[in-house]
Formats: sequence, structure tokens, C-alpha cells
Amino acid sequence: MKYIIAAVKPYKLDEVREALTAVGVRGMMVSEIKGFGTQSGHTEIYRGAEYAVNFVPKVKLEIAVADTLADEVVDTIRKVAKTDKIGDGKIFVLDLEQALRVRTGETGDDAL
Repeated sequence: MKYIIAAVKPYKLDEVREALTAVGVRGMMVSEIKGFGTQSGHTEIYRGAEYAVNFVPKVKLEIAVADTLADEVVDTIRKVAKTDKIGDGKIFVLDLEQALRVRTGETGDDAL
């Protein structure tokens, strides 16, 4: 099993969710986050005053999938979230040692 963590632009969330559902993802966790990377924030003007925005809003997706589906999920996120502009996000793939469905006690791929 793999645990995929992706940070994407907030306005891409619905499009990414629909695409992932179409490739077989049955669930995910979503969090609103702030962060910075290469972009290192930016400056904005509010009521005539310029100020620095050091952390950029993003949406974090956390998805547990079977090994066989992981590459397709990563590729789907990459294609759908891409805007060709700085700040498109990052995707991390980790090995997932165990999963357990609390209600039924199912484990492993069956719990996903």
C-alpha cells in the first residue's frame, strides 16, 4: 500500500477529486494548509499598503491506495493540478505499512 500526500492550489480541489474518483480512488482526507517553497510567498497591496504574504494557501490531499493504483493516482494529480505556474504544488509517496477499517476490522487493501 502507498500513502500519497499532495499539496495543490485550492481552486483545483474539485477537479482533482473528480479525476481521482474516475480512476478508482474511494476516499481521501483534505486539509487547508499554508506553506511556501520555491515561490517563497509574494507581496500584495491592501488599501494602499504593501505587505508580504509569506505563506501561500494550499490544499493537502492524503490518499491511501493499493500499490497497483499508486502510479496512476500520482499521474492523475500531476496532470489535473498542473497550471504551468510557480506554486502548482508537490506530491509525496510513502510506503504504508498497515491500514485498518475501524467499523469492520478489515486490514490491508481491504480496509481501503
